[in-house]
Amino acid sequence: MTGVPTGAITDPEWDSGQVSLQQREGRGVSMSTSPAITISPQFRTLDGVRVRYADSGAAREPTLLLTSPWPESIYAFAAIWDSLAAHARLFAIDLPGFGGSQRRDDLLSPRAMGDFLAAVIVEADLGTPHIVAPDVGTSAALFAAASHPDRIASVIVGTGGAAVPLQLGEPLRSWVLDPDLEKYRRIDPQVIVDTAVGTIAGGIPDEVHADYRASYAGDRFVESMRYARRYPEELPALAGLLAQIDTPVTIINGLHDRVVPVANAEFLDERLPASRAVLIDAGHFVWEEAPNEYAAAVLDAVTATS
Repeated sequence: MTGVPTGAITDPEWDSGQVSLQQREGRGVSMSTSPAITISPQFRTLDGVRVRYADSGAAREPTLLLTSPWPESIYAFAAIWDSLAAHARLFAIDLPGFGGSQRRDDLLSPRAMGDFLAAVIVEADLGTPHIVAPDVGTSAALFAAASHPDRIASVIVGTGGAAVPLQLGEPLRSWVLDPDLEKYRRIDPQVIVDTAVGTIAGGIPDEVHADYRASYAGDRFVESMRYARRYPEELPALAGLLAQIDTPVTIINGLHDRVVPVANAEFLDERLPASRAVLIDAGHFVWEEAPNEYAAAVLDAVTATS
């Protein structure tokens, strides 16, 4: 998907008129409550889009390409960053239209985002990475594995819509299927973000919460909904490709996920030729609710396929 981008490009700093200090200056979050957090975001252009990313920088194999969940950002990986960085090079990105990255309208679909991930691997010189793509990244990473299997060592997904017919809990089901998108423009996006991340057992650091809010300010959240609203069209297409994906796939899901029920993980596990499912005693935001277990599952998956 390299070449001149054809979709409209928007910048979060201009979109919303709001941007966090970390986004503006490219610095890591200073955590008074969690001083060990070492994510330091930067910006670069990848496949024609200004992307916020973090690179652990170590010349260490293997490499993990991590993609931001929704409505969060790369700071969703703060609790597992050091655990994973001790064993691999980490390259985390906010997907276009999510977190602190620019939006490009033609990328707001799982299939197009899969091609974007494949382009990122080449442009960022990541070799043959393992893709860690929870939540909205699930379908994109699987599309990438179907179209560009030679670029990917393994895929680690989960908590993302996959089942056909759709099996989604609220509020995601409404976000995907509600015919009236415009009414969401009248809702304060901070309320939406606060409600979503307010379900995280144990909570999250205030500074991380603030970044999530800034990431979806203005029209950023309602425009990001367009990606998930492609599920009814694109998940059936993905389902038809699953049997052809030989890339090893690990599906990590919260056992008590009411937003993306376990049925989605089971749907993938039953149809992928080289997969295994890992269920963790947590809700939807399993990477933050059970970070030790999530990191261990990721490293187990990487070790098994290295």
